[in-house]
Amino acid sequence: MKKIATKDIVFVSIQLLLFIAFVFPIAAFSFQPNCVLKYTAFAIASIGIVVIALAILQLNKNLTPFPTPKENGTLIQTGLYKFVRHPIYSGIILTALGFGFYDGSFWKIAVGFSLWILFYFKSKYEERLLTNQFSDYKEYKKNTGRFFPFFLKLMQLCDF
Repeated sequence: MKKIATKDIVFVSIQLLLFIAFVFPIAAFSFQPNCVLKYTAFAIASIGIVVIALAILQLNKNLTPFPTPKENGTLIQTGLYKFVRHPIYSGIILTALGFGFYDGSFWKIAVGFSLWILFYFKSKYEERLLTNQFSDYKEYKKNTGRFFPFFLKLMQLCDF
């Protein structure tokens, strides 16, 4: 069994602290979302939950809370992983931001964006390790987006 790296523990600890911060919002930083925003935000959060569940099922025995991949793991490039390199992180971001807007909580929205920033750095570290472990990861990375590739494709289609 591999020794857990200090960086792994730091990333997961920060993530846990942000999850705790999300659950205990600060009421002073709130607003009243209108009906359209509430329903849209709820839909986004729901999509996030589905993405998380599907990604966990597809990752199966390769799942680990730490960025360091399992020694005997395999590189998953099917299902959601065909389109997104980190669908669990994407789902968590969608869920956090969706519920933040649904609740009208600037605090939860800030935590959601903080998770996005954390996941960016955590995924960079994780991808370095995945590149070392899997010879075809570089090619996979070229053809698959990190979190939300459909936004980039949409922007390219719309000439943004």
